[in-house]
Formats: sequence, C-alpha cells, structure tokens
Amino acid sequence: MASSERGVIARHAATVLVGQLAVMAFGVTDTIVAGRYAEGALAALSVGSAIFISVYVSLMGGLQALLPVWAELHGARRTSEVGRSVRQSLYLCAAAIALGMALLLFPAPLLRWTEVPPAMRDEVEAYLQVLAFALAPALLFRLFSTLNQSLGKPQLVTWLQLASLGLKLPLSIWFTFGGAGLPAMGLVGCGWATLVVNYTMLGAAVWLLRSDPFYTGYRFWQRIEPPDWQQLRRFARLGVPAGLSVLVEVTSFTLMALFIARLGTAASAAHQIASNLTAVAYMMPLSLAIATSARVSFWLGAGDATQARRACRRGFELTVCFALLFAGGMAALRWQLAGIYSANPAVVALGATLLLATAVYHFADALQTLCVFVLRCYRVTVAPLVLYCGLLWGLGLGGGYLLAYRGFGHWSAMPSPLAFWLMGALALAVTAGLFIALLLATLRPAPGRPRLA
Repeated sequence: MASSERGVIARHAATVLVGQLAVMAFGVTDTIVAGRYAEGALAALSVGSAIFISVYVSLMGGLQALLPVWAELHGARRTSEVGRSVRQSLYLCAAAIALGMALLLFPAPLLRWTEVPPAMRDEVEAYLQVLAFALAPALLFRLFSTLNQSLGKPQLVTWLQLASLGLKLPLSIWFTFGGAGLPAMGLVGCGWATLVVNYTMLGAAVWLLRSDPFYTGYRFWQRIEPPDWQQLRRFARLGVPAGLSVLVEVTSFTLMALFIARLGTAASAAHQIASNLTAVAYMMPLSLAIATSARVSFWLGAGDATQARRACRRGFELTVCFALLFAGGMAALRWQLAGIYSANPAVVALGATLLLATAVYHFADALQTLCVFVLRCYRVTVAPLVLYCGLLWGLGLGGGYLLAYRGFGHWSAMPSPLAFWLMGALALAVTAGLFIALLLATLRPAPGRPRLA
C-alpha cells in the first residue's frame, strides 16, 4: 500500500512537473533571448518579471487553494457538485483578474518606491502593460489546471503546456529581434509572445472542456448560477489567506530584484540568473506538493484520515530526496549553468557565486512548500501566513536589505545580491522547521477531534 501511494503521487507529480517546466521554460526563453538582445534588456526583464510574478503567482495561489475543495468532492464521489463549485469559482477568478490588471497597468509608484533606476522604468512599464492583458487567460487556464489536478487527471494540462512551449520559443525570438517585416521590439516582444500563447492555451482548454467525454459527468456547461455568497465566503476563507501567503512568499523572492536593481546592470543580470534557475528548480517541490495535497484531500473526502496521513508521509519522503538532488546539482554545475545565460565574465562569476546560496535556499523552500500545501488540506491557513510575514518579509527580505546596504552590528554592509540570498535562505530554513512542527501537530490523531472539511 505504501509503495502504491508513493507511486500514485510520483506519477501525478511527474506529469505536473513536465507541464510546469514547460511553463517555466517561458521565463528561461525570455531570459536567454533578452540577455542575447542586450544586457539592459536582461536587467529590465529582471525587474519586470519580478513584478509580474509577484502579482500573477499571488492571485494564482488564491485559485490554487481551491484544489482541496474539489479533491474532497471527488473523493466523496459528489460529482455533480464539482461543476457547480467550479462555476462559482469564476466569480473569484474575475475579481482576481480585475485586481491584477490594475496593478500591472500602473506600476510606477512601486518602481519609484523601490528606487528602480529611471533609465529602466519606461521599458519595464511597457513590458508590464502588455502582460496586464495576458493575465486574464493565464488565471483562467490556472483554474482549469487546478481542476484537473484535483481530479487526478493532469495529463491534458501537461500536453497543452508542452505544445505552448513550441509556440512561445519562436514567437519570443521573432518579436524581440524582428524579421519577416516585423520590427525588433526588444523586451516588449517577449511580453507580446506571452500574450499570444496564453490566449491560445485558454482557447484549447475551453475546447477540451466542451468536447472531452471525461468532463461530461461534472456538468460544467450549465448556466452559471448567481453568486452563492456562503460558498464564496468558504472559498475566501481558504483562498485569501493562501493567496496572501503566496504573496508574502513570492514577494520575499521577487522584491529582491527591485532592491538589487540599484546595484547596477551586472548585479541585476546575475541575480536574474540565480532567480530564474531557482524558480525552475522550485517546480519539482511544487509538483510534489500539488500531487500530495490532491491525494491527502481525496482521502479526507473519502473519510480515511489514516490513508491521508500516509499519503503525506510518502510525499515528504519524495520531496526530501529530490530537493537534495536538485540542490546538489545547482551547486556542482554553477559555472556551467551561469554561462548559459550570459557571455559577460563578471555576470557569470557573480551568478555562479549566488548559486551556492540558492542551493541552500532551494532545499529549505522545498520542505516548506510541501508543508504549506498539506496544511491547506486541513484548512490551516492563518498560522502559515503569520509565519511568512514575520520570517520571509522580516528576516529574509528586511534582513537582506540591511545586510546589503547598512550592515549588521560589527558586520559592514555587503553591497551584493549575495546578501539577499543568504538572508533569504536563513529565513526559509527557519520557516521550514516551524512548518514541519506545525504539520506534525496537525496530523497527530487525537480522540474525538473532528475532521476538518
């Protein structure tokens, strides 16, 4: 039984991982294309992508938090209720789209607050204005992806994501460098390529929902009901803390790019290399966390708390093994990896140094990611949010800023991206330790404890 559960999680995670890596390849493609176009474009991408990722992933986290809801309904075999719940989630998605577009269309206050150099701002703003209109299809497709993950059928999503990569790569190159009558657009060209690909993926997802027999029993295509405020409040109690937690987690990572921008284009470019590789490596623990939480919620919906705890253990074992593998590879191949992104020796040298710190960062990040996803299955969302705020924003981002620009006590300032990565790794390590303790306390069976549903 243990090996069977481990196999189910591994297969689900592997399928999700392939799709997630295809999506992450969008960012890798843009980073390499921008880096080859101009060092200034790579630095501007570092800032622009930090803002977009902060907005998109935070809103996505609120939608991803609905996975346990649909997985429990699936485990309880309440098939028709899944369709109604998905239709209600469209109201939540519409609110997220409106909020996200407003933030991306008007980024100037944030750029001024973080003291991004004026020379970068025009290019960053133009890039974000294009991505603002790519946000709606991205979030709607994420809803489709979360639904399939909750039903244990992520394969269709993965195939769509792989196919989209085949479209994204040539479009980014063409729009950035120009050709065939199209003028070179530079960094903005990467944004237009993303917009085209996102709408193509959403169109394919809608077609599958309408035509694939797998979805027939869920009755998705009924007329949408008026807002069910009771159900939307339940969504909000789960999704809002989860989304805010993701906001804190992601901004503790992405705001580094904005604070590092004042150190110059070489520092920003090296940081972009480290952050891009870290984000790619993160897809493994994220995939395992999604697969594990889907199984835990399935068993909770089926009324088997023991099997739910067993699924959690199997997911944790897999996460530790792969996190060690990825962290070791990042440290051992740091020079080769940095050299893929840039031909500038100074950028490569600094990037390789940063990858030593990101190896530790990744291992701690993997552990806390699995914990927070499983805690959501048990509706534990507020405590992780509080810990994130104090540790990731306070110790990690705030500590990195102090170390980089002011120094700590007898330690003088370290005006380097390394200061942010060192403090970020420390903050994540503490976070992971506390989350593991919280998860163990949550999983511990207690006589008379009601199941959280």
